[in-house]
Amino acid sequence: MGVSGTLEYISELLSSVKKGKKKKQMQTVALKVRMDCEGCERKMKSVLSGVKGAKSVDVDMKQQKVTVTGYVDPKKVLEAAKATKKKVEMWPYVPYTLVANPYVAQAYDKKAPPNHVRAVPVTATITETTMDDGYTAMFSDENPNACSVM
Repeated sequence: MGVSGTLEYISELLSSVKKGKKKKQMQTVALKVRMDCEGCERKMKSVLSGVKGAKSVDVDMKQQKVTVTGYVDPKKVLEAAKATKKKVEMWPYVPYTLVANPYVAQAYDKKAPPNHVRAVPVTATITETTMDDGYTAMFSDENPNACSVM
């Protein structure tokens, strides 16, 4: 790449900065879609493949999950999926290792795939645990009025 090639490259970079064009980042959008048959699977795959910027569409019938990968906008993917008249929502589950307290009431879900729980905000873990602070203070060694059954 000689001097002229370098100059062309720099001029292209500068011109793209002036125009204000930002390249979209590669994203993975996961959706929970109610699908009953292979026809539903094909319909979702064909509709979501038509979304601008979609590189690949993976459909998992067992988990009722559709994953779209590419330079896409998650809102547009969701709108395209809802256009099929199916029950669609963003994929609510994350691996339980990524959640601070996976056994909080809001995180636990019987319908979740194995080793997954619902994504919950971090604030839910502090105030809504199964252990009440009153019980821990009652039997604490630091509390002078604590129950001392021995």
